[in-house]
Amino acid sequence: MIKFDEMQATKIPNFYGGEGAIEATMVVDELNKILKGRLVKGSSIGLHKHETSSEIIFILSGVGKTICDGVEEKLQSGDCHYCKKGSEHTLINIGDDDLIFYAVVPQQ
Repeated sequence: MIKFDEMQATKIPNFYGGEGAIEATMVVDELNKILKGRLVKGSSIGLHKHETSSEIIFILSGVGKTICDGVEEKLQSGDCHYCKKGSEHTLINIGDDDLIFYAVVPQQ
């Protein structure tokens, strides 16, 4: 069991060249990276390519958007974004509230 709310968050400024900072709690092992992230209003994760893995992002609250391989998707609570291996994407908080999400990056 992973209890993210009991873990200490790490603030990472300009993650992958994005705006602002991401606050994240993360579990990493030889099979997966699993994180709970928070982007405040106007913050983003910069455009990056998944050369060796895919990524799944599930939105818990807030409003955001991804741009994946040039295609823009608006995301809100309950939505799931999938970036396949070999694709590039970004995640941007476009709402007034924090964008809270889970992300899983399987080691492929």
